[in-house]
Amino acid sequence: MDEKRALLIHFLAALAYRTQKALRGAPEGFASFRAAPKVRTPHELVCHMNSVLGYAGTFFLGGSYRVPQLPEFGAEVERLHSTLAALARLVWETSDWRDITPERLLQGPLSDVMAHAGQLAMLRRLAGCPVPPENFVFAEVDPANLGPDQPLPASPDEEWPERP
Repeated sequence: MDEKRALLIHFLAALAYRTQKALRGAPEGFASFRAAPKVRTPHELVCHMNSVLGYAGTFFLGGSYRVPQLPEFGAEVERLHSTLAALARLVWETSDWRDITPERLLQGPLSDVMAHAGQLAMLRRLAGCPVPPENFVFAEVDPANLGPDQPLPASPDEEWPERP
């Protein structure tokens, strides 16, 4: 079980890394960019990501998790990283996994949030400021770092044909 827990926490760190990669260097006003009617803005999307991660925590704590969107995007991003850290603690410290398995946690809420990190990157492209590509195999993802201060790419792509 410890190997599965370690892998889940590494996945949470990858979420932190990829979210910050999508947000780093975003243009002014990106938080409120709306690609089309009824499409979430980055601010709304990060709030939703937080809700999904908080929901994952309810499998350990019970109850429900739904929080209102914070007015400031930076505060919303900080809350996301706090929720990542809180979930990592639950994954590592909880001994009774009666309501969820590691596999279901990964296939459900964690995969959902990773898809949303990809949506942030896509919104960057649609906003006219694409995220620079990199080889994520070599990314310096650190399970001890779930915060917003993530390292720069270790292996950025040298060729970037769609560079703005």
